[in-house]
Parts: sequence; C-alpha cells; structure tokens
Amino acid sequence: MFARVSTYRGDPAQIETGLARVREDIIPRVQQLDGFKGLQYLVDRESGKSLSITLWETEEALHASEEAANRLRSESAEASSATVEDVERYEVAVSS
Repeated sequence: MFARVSTYRGDPAQIETGLARVREDIIPRVQQLDGFKGLQYLVDRESGKSLSITLWETEEALHASEEAANRLRSESAEASSATVEDVERYEVAVSS
C-alpha cells in the first residue's frame, strides 16, 4: 500500500468550512479513483495546520491519481482559504 500526505496551513476559523467541503465533495470524488483504499484528514484547530493522508492499493494507482489529486487538493485548500505547504509520498510499511 502507498500513501500521499498533503500538508495545509490556513485560518483556524475556516477549518469547519474546509471539512464540510471535504466530507460533501472531495471524499466522494476521491473514492471513485482506481486503487483508492482510504483517507484520513487530521487538523490542529489552534494553528490551522491540517494533513490529508490518502491510501492507495499500489504505487501505480498512487501515480495514476496524481492529476486528480492535484485538482482535489487545490479545491480543498481553496474552500478553507488555506495553502498547500507540502505533498509527500510514502510506502506504507506497517499498518494495523
């Protein structure tokens, strides 16, 4: 399994707006991508920092989803007036 970790920074007051967009629009769209295995969205309500972690069945699925992920990431950030600080990719070595 493989993971894409995106880091966002924005106004803490806009977190709920961003989360609503993720729940209502982003998740249903990312679930339709081939090889999608799961999504976690972590927030620090004090600092406005958040992380999204998407899980992919194979490295090929991770790479094939890049264009859609770029678009969805931008839309998610825009919804909460945040900026994308970083995007990293990992192999999931251990999961329970």
